[in-house]
Amino acid sequence: MLCGALVWMGLTWPAELTGIGELAEAIQSGATKSRGVTWHHFQPFIELLKLVVAALVGLLVTAVHQPTTGERSRAMEHAQTLLCVSGAMMMIIIGNSLARAFGIAGAASIIRFRTPVDDPKDVTILFLLMGLGMSAGLGAFAVVGLGAAFLCTVLLLLGQASATKSRAMSVAIVASGGQFPSTHVEGVFARNHVVFEPREIAQSDNAAVKYHTWLDARVSLGDLSAQLTREDAGVKSVAWEQAKRERV
Repeated sequence: MLCGALVWMGLTWPAELTGIGELAEAIQSGATKSRGVTWHHFQPFIELLKLVVAALVGLLVTAVHQPTTGERSRAMEHAQTLLCVSGAMMMIIIGNSLARAFGIAGAASIIRFRTPVDDPKDVTILFLLMGLGMSAGLGAFAVVGLGAAFLCTVLLLLGQASATKSRAMSVAIVASGGQFPSTHVEGVFARNHVVFEPREIAQSDNAAVKYHTWLDARVSLGDLSAQLTREDAGVKSVAWEQAKRERV
């Protein structure tokens, strides 16, 4: 509905959404009538509407985007929405001024982000959201609506494709005593649809078993570890690592 409304607005009022910079230059050059652009007192609120549209598009894409690891911090969600708004704000400020563009580029070069982004997909989403925000700042609502709809569709298709794929993990489970709680461990794996195969068994004061597992990419390893190491389970420690490729 949001994307459809944006396309309708962009096709219905293309001149009113071109931006405050173009309207001001058209009035100063005396070309208002020939270009069909009309100045009115609601123009600042149109610029505010662009920021609102950028925020809504950022929230929409953030809601649709599912990270590969199944875990995403709240800070990343906020950053995606705010980056889309910042793109719209930059284009509103720049207008048609080349000097403003260079000034903003110089100011942006001062900012340094120290938080690493592990998933390349998140970096790409941030770049695409910046582009959608810049389109909103230019007033190209039709482009924003179609672009957001296309991006959300692609994200949903990618999410369904990744849901069918599993990741191979190796997990070493150490018991708190000489008796290994195999019934509990295998029950946790079964409830979380984890395919497992025991590879190494060590018998000592603390029994240990190393499993080779295949699990859904969206399953949280932290949640699995918490289920395995509950108080009455008899599990002392759980260590996950990426499974090595086997040579044939």
